[in-house]
Amino acid sequence: MHNESGSHAWALTILRVVVGIVFFVHGWQKVFGMGIHTVAGFFAHAGIPLPLVSAGVVMAVEFLGGALLILGVATRLAAGLNAIDMLVAILAVHLKNGFFSQNMGFEFPLTLLAACLCLLQAGPGAASAEWLFARKMS
Repeated sequence: MHNESGSHAWALTILRVVVGIVFFVHGWQKVFGMGIHTVAGFFAHAGIPLPLVSAGVVMAVEFLGGALLILGVATRLAAGLNAIDMLVAILAVHLKNGFFSQNMGFEFPLTLLAACLCLLQAGPGAASAEWLFARKMS
């Protein structure tokens, strides 16, 4: 068994921060680049129910959830919500395109789903707001 300051905790930190950056940047792109109506139009075309509501939820989950992951705040919640985001993306958009990313396949969202599930199970690792708070409380 490892302790929270060991190499496993730092490995989780790397995973959490990198995955957080990926979600944050994709959320930023949707919020400040595409806009809610463009995202909703894509969702409508993909057959996702309530596309305007779904677009708002996905934009918030990716942008805010990505920021939470980077900081290590509410890590399990952010990872869980982003895991759901990736599962829906795989089922609604990417699965029909096969595996490989160059064909809009499910390779990349599957990798993010797996990373989110690991963070959901293992927590934030070291160098997170949660980790720092736990250390101060002990």
